[in-house]
Amino acid sequence: MNEALIGPILIAIILIVALMILVSCIKIVPQATAMVVERLGGYKCTWSVGLHLKAPFIDRVAKRVVLKEQVVDFAPQPVITKDNVTMRIDTVVFFQITDPKLFAYGVENPIMAIENLTATTLRNIIGDLELDQTLTSRETINTKMRASLDIATDPWGIKVNRVELKNIIPPAAIQDAMEKQMKAERERREAILKAEGEKKSTILVAEGKKESAILDAEAEKQAAILRAEAQKEKMIREAEGQAEAILKVQQANADGIRFLKEAGADQSVLALKSLEALAKVADGKATKIIIPSEIQNVAGLVKSVTEVAKDVTE
Repeated sequence: MNEALIGPILIAIILIVALMILVSCIKIVPQATAMVVERLGGYKCTWSVGLHLKAPFIDRVAKRVVLKEQVVDFAPQPVITKDNVTMRIDTVVFFQITDPKLFAYGVENPIMAIENLTATTLRNIIGDLELDQTLTSRETINTKMRASLDIATDPWGIKVNRVELKNIIPPAAIQDAMEKQMKAERERREAILKAEGEKKSTILVAEGKKESAILDAEAEKQAAILRAEAQKEKMIREAEGQAEAILKVQQANADGIRFLKEAGADQSVLALKSLEALAKVADGKATKIIIPSEIQNVAGLVKSVTEVAKDVTE
């Protein structure tokens, strides 16, 4: 090879290698990501979002850390309750890396560490609860586990946001017993509701009969009052009618006598009227008739009638 070409080729190779090294030293950190950088094996710094340049050969990116919230679903773990019932519970942990340096150097395998820590914490919490409490205290268990895991993972640069019990799986015998208990409870509630319904129905019927009897009594009372008032009004009307009839008869008699007086009736006319009156009296149902002794003397009778007429007109 011509020696004149060797020099330019070497320079070109050196430039290409230098360019490749320069390109490899340029790093772009994307959003929600951090990079832990080491220099000569020791921690140097943590790169956040943006463009960064590292020193060649002595600097390296030791760990790439995702800062977004992550979800880990752990397999069911066997646990024993306070009343010695073995069940299986699987958990879901929501966590977020808050310190990339602690995450990189705090623990060798963070996910495995969180899984084992979750299992032991769950066993400790469930060991203090009975079966019924375990089945009805999900929220309490979640809160206790989150607090315990958050404290334990803080030195690793991890924050546990939430812990959820996904499934609680009791033994088959316990499940059968629980189903029978639930069925018996539903039947008991149904019987109670039915009895309460019948009780309310009976009460309503009795109240209806009571109200009906009260209304009937009130109606009968009002009817009796109205009948008494009607009878009273009838008697008053009849009495007023009789009084008015008597008054009219007396008035007619007085008017007749006054008319005779004003007409200047003589002794013979008065005697004739007296005889007509006696005839009417005799025509009645009386068995005895008392005739004044003066009837034999027509003049005396006329005089008596005249005096009576005067008294009436006065």
